[in-house]
Amino acid sequence: MNVVIYARFSNHSQTEQSIEGQLKVCYEYAESNHYTVVGEYIDRAISGTTDNRAEFQRMISDSDKHTFEGVLVYQLDRFARNRYDSAINKAKLKKNGVRVLSAKENIANDASGILVEGVLESMAEYYSVELSQKIHRGMAINAEKCLSNGSNPGLGFKVDAERRFYVDEEEAAVVREIYERYASGETKAEIIRDLKRRRVKTSLGKEFSLNSLSHLLSNKRYIGVYLYKGKETPGGMPRILDDDLFYRVQSMMNKNKNAPARTHGEGEYLLTTKLFCGHCKEMMVGYGGTSKTGRQYHYYMCKKARKKKCDKKIIGKQYIEDRVVSECLKMLTDDKIRYIAKRVAEECNKSPDNISVREIKKAIKEVDAAIENLWKGIEQGQSVDMLTERLHKRQAEK
Repeated sequence: MNVVIYARFSNHSQTEQSIEGQLKVCYEYAESNHYTVVGEYIDRAISGTTDNRAEFQRMISDSDKHTFEGVLVYQLDRFARNRYDSAINKAKLKKNGVRVLSAKENIANDASGILVEGVLESMAEYYSVELSQKIHRGMAINAEKCLSNGSNPGLGFKVDAERRFYVDEEEAAVVREIYERYASGETKAEIIRDLKRRRVKTSLGKEFSLNSLSHLLSNKRYIGVYLYKGKETPGGMPRILDDDLFYRVQSMMNKNKNAPARTHGEGEYLLTTKLFCGHCKEMMVGYGGTSKTGRQYHYYMCKKARKKKCDKKIIGKQYIEDRVVSECLKMLTDDKIRYIAKRVAEECNKSPDNISVREIKKAIKEVDAAIENLWKGIEQGQSVDMLTERLHKRQAEK
């Protein structure tokens, strides 16, 4: 019989050596039972509580080719750690004439084997749930002591060997600078542009974006508040900012967030953050006002010129914007339009927490809950055929 080997290790205290050990046992089992191994599928650092595993799904798909009759695993918990995924994927394999074999568990190919296999799968799921409970219990204990649970501590903080947070003064200086600049009236776009120019990175080593800067500007950790599952513990973190500066920034962000959108009339300065002084290279910003006669005027002015530190004269808003638009239109070929569209899409994809993704995650969570309830109904013997059909629909929806 032709078989393939499926091996997996999770990211919990396991390494590549775990794969080597599984493969060794599986090959010995195949040899002793006169099976021919025709392929290997290996998932690394992926939990068995989900079937969203690249190699696992490739193996299920390859069973359609009918090149193997068995999937050999070290133990059944390598195949899956929850009964729903196990049942669904075994059914897919069975349809293609493929059965799952365990190298370490002696499961007969008869009625008693079905019972033993069910018990082993239940034990695997029990172990997985128990392990999850222990991990969460450990995290809760850490939270009570205001210790790190392994997540990103944020710019300005580091974690010592005993999981305690401490301030990285070099990074903390950047945090204070960002808060002070925003509090003084600089826009997020201006701050981001300067941080990129200076190659200042986030705590994850990435360039600052609107999302990452907004998160930094609203992170209560900087005023000493430890956060865990929505619970706040004042004084649980070392402080980087004083309350006055932090809450001044929060007030300004709320005002900006609730401010009405700018109209596309004379009041909007199209070249804000894009126009720079040809004398001193400082940013040009929009200004406007009303003369004694009631006439409105709009222009761009160098920020340093406003402070009498540059001799650049003001320039009319309409004139310079029309010039820029005219030059841009000359360059806007079909190829460049496609290039711009591609780059915009790439930038959007860098923001994993956008509204669409949040809605999809919420929908997936609801579908998972429905699937679990349907599975419980099947276990209790309720209208199995009807519930199975609904299960397939929910899985397709997910």
